[in-house]
Amino acid sequence: MTTLLEPKLPEAGLAGNYINGAWHWPANGQTLTIENPSRRVDICAVGRGTATEVDLAVDAARAALPGWRAMAAADRGKLLSELGRRLEENAEEVARVLAAESGNAIKTQSRGEAMGAAGVLKYYGGVAVEQKGETLPLGPGIFSYSTREPHGIVGSIIPWNSPLQLGAVKISMALATGNCLILKAAEDAPLAILKLVELADGLFPPGVFNVVTGFGEDAGAAIANHPGINKVSFTGSSEVGKLIAHSAADRIAKVTLELGGKSPTIVFPDAIENGRLETTAQQVANAMRFARQGQSCTAGSRLFIHKDIWDTLLPKVAEKSAALKVGDALDPDVDMGAVVNAERYGEIRAFVAEAEAQGAEFLIGGTPAEDPAGFTPNPTIITGVDNTWRIAREEVFGPVMVAIPFDSEAEVIEMANDTHYGLAAFIFTHDVSRITRLTRSIDAGWIQVNQGGGQIPGMSYGGTKQSGMGSEYSIEGALEAYTYRKSVTINVEAGE
Repeated sequence: MTTLLEPKLPEAGLAGNYINGAWHWPANGQTLTIENPSRRVDICAVGRGTATEVDLAVDAARAALPGWRAMAAADRGKLLSELGRRLEENAEEVARVLAAESGNAIKTQSRGEAMGAAGVLKYYGGVAVEQKGETLPLGPGIFSYSTREPHGIVGSIIPWNSPLQLGAVKISMALATGNCLILKAAEDAPLAILKLVELADGLFPPGVFNVVTGFGEDAGAAIANHPGINKVSFTGSSEVGKLIAHSAADRIAKVTLELGGKSPTIVFPDAIENGRLETTAQQVANAMRFARQGQSCTAGSRLFIHKDIWDTLLPKVAEKSAALKVGDALDPDVDMGAVVNAERYGEIRAFVAEAEAQGAEFLIGGTPAEDPAGFTPNPTIITGVDNTWRIAREEVFGPVMVAIPFDSEAEVIEMANDTHYGLAAFIFTHDVSRITRLTRSIDAGWIQVNQGGGQIPGMSYGGTKQSGMGSEYSIEGALEAYTYRKSVTINVEAGE
């Protein structure tokens, strides 16, 4: 019998709210219960922050801002690198907590996410010094230059599907550029972030880095609407993103939004030539993010396969996807864990049941069980649908892929772009001319060719259309989104 890797929960962090360098139980005394979705049992309760805690965090950040923005960028970078080092040393412990709360399998997801988050912190620690301005030659006696200045107080809101990685991105981008931060942890999965805060305790000056735990309608809305917050960074659904954009627009606050996706995966015949069938099939399955239960905004959930290789490639993708072992995320042998909660599980069931009633065919998987031991749907690949079906147009956010054949390059480009999303795309071909045409023609902010991997620090990442605005992961994205350009012109000979 497999021994499960039980988590070591945060201790002081159960207060949930970290404000002005100290743990803070919410003033109302209310708590937020965190559930293990693999077992459908409660893990623990953390303090449930509200607008009161957001107000306190903003006050603390405002007091800390002058000293923090005046600190040399290299010194801010050293602190981020140190946090990355601490997380790297404690990655296994944090990964167990992440697996327990998020349902993401420790074998395939949570360990990698913990190390990836450490890498993000260390990346920004290293590139923090790259905040450079320009000079403008205006002639003798006149010196003109520009600098990058922080917006001030940043409010960031992260989701539950990849909370540690996305938390590290928000922390790094805000702090490296001289802003102070209020981070709202995901209500379903705040514990790994609280473990990270325990590692950061005492590292940054009080008030620079603050965390609030609570529901989106309480703490999240308070961040989106707070007059003392200069910029809001949100990762989550398009519906909530629109509300945040409206709230920020009322006070002209800056906004970065990384929202949903319905990403196309496009495979041409030459992608499986010369012994590439196995590799391509595996990368296509990877692009769907089955190992993350499909809970990824970049999931390549619309699979377009050229008709000439439909009967060859699709069964192989199904074979590799069906081979994933599904179960408890803390089981070291499990490849695919649980979706995060009952609501999400029910929505996946509804999507699949609707497609089945419309006559869809299931190559693997099907409608998940109504009352499972854990919220663990199986990988599902659906055929017999076209690009107009709801399951092919809306974000399921579960392990459900629709497969559709195509005849020509022009046809598949049209289908790929026939969506209000524009986040990611995956293209499989070794024809360089075709790669150039498709990457230019497809509406997506992030495209991968002949691979289905994830984001890497330094790589610009963001979407177009209703998939968001702004980019993350790169220093260029941080400078554009988290700073503004200040222009200074000096007449050095005035009065002579």
